Amino acid sequence: MDSNQSFSNNLLDDTVASLIERAQIGSLPSVIVIGGGISGLAAARILYDASFKVVLLESRDRLGGRIHTDYSFGCPVDMGASWLHGVCNENPLAPLIRRLGLTLYRTSGDNSVLYDHDLESYALYDMDGNKVEKEMAIKVGEIFKRILNETQKVRDEHTNDMSVLQAISIVLDRHPELRQEGLAYEVLQWYICRMEAWFAVDADMISLKCWDQEQVLSGGHGLMVQGYDPVIKALSKDIDIRLNQRVTKISNGCNKVMVTVEDGRNFVADAAIVTVPLGILKANLIQFEPKLPEWKLSAIADIGVGNENKIALRFDNVFWPNVELLGVVAPTSYACGYFLNLHKATGHPVLVYMAAGRFAYDLEKLSDESAANFVMMQLKKMFPDATEPVNS
Repeated sequence: MDSNQSFSNNLLDDTVASLIERAQIGSLPSVIVIGGGISGLAAARILYDASFKVVLLESRDRLGGRIHTDYSFGCPVDMGASWLHGVCNENPLAPLIRRLGLTLYRTSGDNSVLYDHDLESYALYDMDGNKVEKEMAIKVGEIFKRILNETQKVRDEHTNDMSVLQAISIVLDRHPELRQEGLAYEVLQWYICRMEAWFAVDADMISLKCWDQEQVLSGGHGLMVQGYDPVIKALSKDIDIRLNQRVTKISNGCNKVMVTVEDGRNFVADAAIVTVPLGILKANLIQFEPKLPEWKLSAIADIGVGNENKIALRFDNVFWPNVELLGVVAPTSYACGYFLNLHKATGHPVLVYMAAGRFAYDLEKLSDESAANFVMMQLKKMFPDATEPVNS
């Protein structure tokens, strides 16, 4: 499917005709998959197994996209996707994970829709490092559920959409008995923070109309103990993959598609599947000929993009309790914190700090060293005797 020729503006000149004729001689049905994330890899795998000729183009020097298992700590740490959400056969990844013999650490059952955890194995602390009593955390959690249930009535009363945060404000005005004060208020903010982490966006950007419309698969949530990298390797086996190939143009005509990459080289096939991140489409980094229809451009413009960042720290010794997660409660959800304790699930002394929404964007402005120092400040408030990390 390689070619150094280029499509003309109208896609009908003699160069294109000869190029297509050469591509058709003795060739299998051909597809170019653009993007090497989980969607692109799954598409390429299915097509390859169905005897299509497949080339996958990925702009980065690695596969996986938002799936990225880091081995620099001497153990697998997922810096992207970490869980299998819905541990059941209806989940297309579950049979593959089972066939590869990969271990899942169950962190929740079916009743945990908003969180990766059932909140049965956790420890919460305030900003001064004082531990929050579990009874208070459970009580405030039940109140938060009641508040969310009341927001359904607000949704039914309004034809226009609004944010979840705005709906919560309306509910608390109607039901002052649900308002919290002092430490309980900070715990409530932590629950809002966890909701924001689930959607990777602040509560004032979460749609009241749509937030709970997701079809959640059964089986709860399972953390990938060995990381997601083995899944990526299995999906990509034997496929013709070209890394460091940033696509700049996709031209469609004469029953063929030509894909142009940054260095000017072209790939021709019968069809192309575009699986690049939404942000790439929003930034118009790929030129389409002919242009995408208006309805598709409108959809691209209207769909939002969330943001979640992780900061992983490896230690020589474990100085924290043997719980699945550590949380910091605060007067605002923005200031709340969440640590995933990988030692509980994998046996490796690693904590992963997770931040979402505006706070995630603010963390990106820091250097890696400054971000790690910030996380250590959070830890030392909870654990004054915390040792310095050996890797971050």
